[in-house]
Amino acid sequence: MKIQSKNTSVFVLQMMAVILVTFLFGNYQANAKPKILVFAKTAGFHHNSIAAGLIAIQKLGAENKFDVDTTTDAEKFNINNLKKYKAVVFLSTTGDVLNDVQQDAFKKYIEAGGGFMGIHAAADCEYDWPWYGNLVGAYFKAHPAQQVATLNIVDPNNIATKHLPNPWIRKDEWYTFKWVAEGLHELITIDENSYNLGKIEPMGHHPMAWYHEYDGGRAFYTELGHTDESFSDPLYLKHILGGIEYAMGKKP
Repeated sequence: MKIQSKNTSVFVLQMMAVILVTFLFGNYQANAKPKILVFAKTAGFHHNSIAAGLIAIQKLGAENKFDVDTTTDAEKFNINNLKKYKAVVFLSTTGDVLNDVQQDAFKKYIEAGGGFMGIHAAADCEYDWPWYGNLVGAYFKAHPAQQVATLNIVDPNNIATKHLPNPWIRKDEWYTFKWVAEGLHELITIDENSYNLGKIEPMGHHPMAWYHEYDGGRAFYTELGHTDESFSDPLYLKHILGGIEYAMGKKP
């Protein structure tokens, strides 16, 4: 009888240990913070503001309960790695930054419900990959000198714009685009009469920030963010936070 009692006690202790480990692991999984990947590879012009942007987005993550990984390594674009992230942010990427295999992995990530956010020169990237252009929603064409301009808030109720003054007057580098995709939910437009376009052909209707659902996933783009000062501006930081949250799956 004593041996049976001892075996029973050992069994009970083993079961309690299993239950405890299962509970703790499940609780960890439930409370694990979402994670984003910030990609900042440049194969063309390199924006000095990328350094400030990386620090600012990491700070936003710490303050808003999501983790931030940063990289310039395109090898991170593989299926096993990308599935760890709620969203991928292209921070002023330029030129041809992904090869065919990496492009395919990123496309599958979006098709599986992943999120994308493009900041500023993300529109100056992957010109030979039309799928990417449609994901961003536009391709860069040209810009005049940095200067102050007037932005109009088209949707003042969005998580990325509801805090902004309307109009929003600020200094940045203002892109015109080769084309803009149809079906975008526009958030901000720029008043072309408020700044000097120089010899650049005006667009007329000139959106500067938007979001849309695309190919199974979500995409947000903001043209704003060329200057270092952008990444210490509370209005701008809350704007890109809203974009990140949308890309991660929060309702706009």
